Amino acid sequence: MAHPSEVLFSIGEFSRATGLTIKALRFYHEEGLLVPAQIDAATGYRYYAPRQVETARTVMQLRELQIPVKDIQRVLASRNDDEVLLQVLERQRQALEESIGKQKKALRTLRAFIAAERAMCDMTSQAIVEEKTFPALLVAGIRTKGKYSDCGPLFGKLCRGARSAVAGPPMMLHYDMEYKENDADFEACVPLKQSKAIVGASVRELPGGRGLSLIHKGPYEEMGPSYRKLLEYAKAKGMKVAAPCREIYIKGPGMIFRGNPKNYITEIQMLVEST
Repeated sequence: MAHPSEVLFSIGEFSRATGLTIKALRFYHEEGLLVPAQIDAATGYRYYAPRQVETARTVMQLRELQIPVKDIQRVLASRNDDEVLLQVLERQRQALEESIGKQKKALRTLRAFIAAERAMCDMTSQAIVEEKTFPALLVAGIRTKGKYSDCGPLFGKLCRGARSAVAGPPMMLHYDMEYKENDADFEACVPLKQSKAIVGASVRELPGGRGLSLIHKGPYEEMGPSYRKLLEYAKAKGMKVAAPCREIYIKGPGMIFRGNPKNYITEIQMLVEST
């Protein structure tokens, strides 16, 4: 409460004296941090005493340090107890350091994401769709349903079974026209020089035909933009894509070392027919 003879400032005058906006003063009043010395019962106008200028500056400094309102209330309630102030400041220091650590981690992740996206955009923009005629191909294949990542053991089984009869890089045939996570219908294949029976595999001639081809460089998980480019080309040319689509793994993980996925090279092939 104000002393009867005490000079009082209007909220506008107090705002000018402290550098706090009227909006901030109203907020601090509502939070109990800076209660006016007097409130006119008839008008609701707020009035502040000159002695409250120092309290206002204290509140402003603590808020600039991002100290929570409840902790500022503790400091003001124990303004003569330096230990309370030190406890509040130390806790805020720890909180800020933790927040900065999280933000630095997020920033590193964001920079890596931006770099990967920029590289992908550059790679995709440089990739060229080519119209080709694919020859018929003798292959050994194992068709299954599951996750795309399940293909690794299948390729291993085919290569061990074919051995010296393998005639080129392995390939995957995708029988689904859409992307599936867990029940994808695909076939792991290896091209053969001559027919050779392989346990659990189907040996047959893979039909050739007219189609589209695009060389994708980078991780398998980032082939979406390359597929989009092929499909956009097909639609623009009035071509209908026929399943299965083919992925030829020209350069990928080795038998021992995984290598850098950024350097993987995959040729995506789509057989098409004019509409």
